[in-house]
Amino acid sequence: MRNAIVSGVGGHVPPDVVTNDDLVAMGIETDDAWIRKRTGIRERRFARPGVGNADIALPAAQAALANAGLKASDLDMIVYATLSPDHTFPGSGVMLAEKLGLCEGEDATFVPAMDIRNQCSGFVYGLGTAASLVQSGACQHVLVVGSEVHSGALDLSTRGRTVASLFGDGAGAAVVSGSDEDRGIRYWKCGSDGRFSDVLCQKIFDVSQRPFIPLDADGNGVVSPEMMWAHMDGRQVFRHAVERMSFAVIGACQSLGITGEDIDLFLFHQANMRINQYIAKNLGIPEEKLVHNIDRYGNTTAATIPLLMAEAVESGRLVPGMKVACVAFGSGFTWGSAIIDW
Repeated sequence: MRNAIVSGVGGHVPPDVVTNDDLVAMGIETDDAWIRKRTGIRERRFARPGVGNADIALPAAQAALANAGLKASDLDMIVYATLSPDHTFPGSGVMLAEKLGLCEGEDATFVPAMDIRNQCSGFVYGLGTAASLVQSGACQHVLVVGSEVHSGALDLSTRGRTVASLFGDGAGAAVVSGSDEDRGIRYWKCGSDGRFSDVLCQKIFDVSQRPFIPLDADGNGVVSPEMMWAHMDGRQVFRHAVERMSFAVIGACQSLGITGEDIDLFLFHQANMRINQYIAKNLGIPEEKLVHNIDRYGNTTAATIPLLMAEAVESGRLVPGMKVACVAFGSGFTWGSAIIDW
């Protein structure tokens, strides 16, 4: 069985910086100190009106392909993780394929594109899917994307401040390739617990109802605030995130017969700095083995881990020969971990 290596990584964030003070200026009753104390976030990026999910995924994908020394036409598959797709359907993966030039001209390959809806764990789910496709021989090069445009669906008012202060826009991508080299994705495992599906969610509509969105007298859809905006029980999310991510790390190490000391770098999903610090303290992970960017980007959901990868490679913190642990937890509840020999 061939090894599945990460052959290239890339990231992209929109240019517009939104600080905590900017949120206050928008009318949200909060302050910079309150947000920093509870989340570690000082700013995030918001895409401009008219910029969609696949739009910000494109430069991340192009950067990952360039880093891998590949062309888009070399891809056998696109696996696209997001909770904020351009539309309810079709998925954003097909839109990215078109933007990459894979649907017309000399380089048209009509590559298959699969969207994954596993929220903050989406990239780890995608990484595992890509590794399996490559290791089985079904694919040689798979592009795994995590991309989010949260800003258009945030309740930027005092009512929505608990959620609105957390999220930002961004995209990251990794190319998973088949190789005979003795390295690559050594382990991955994901899980879910649907008993807590309402603890962190954005329902938008209910397809069990007729019609699925209530209509006013003129036939226009009317969405109530509790359906339109994301909401969460922060305490439950914190507790379960710490538990699931901790056990995901421990389980990964046990499966490979290694300890945390054997891991050179930990890429934790960037949901809340306090969650990650709590996990690191409990597991005895030294600060120098952690990479953070939540202070600058907020929670970019499926994009956090590939963005961390891209920045760590660019800065020289992640180099060949290192052993890397990726761990995520999110809405669903879903979670996952992966160990990579870089």
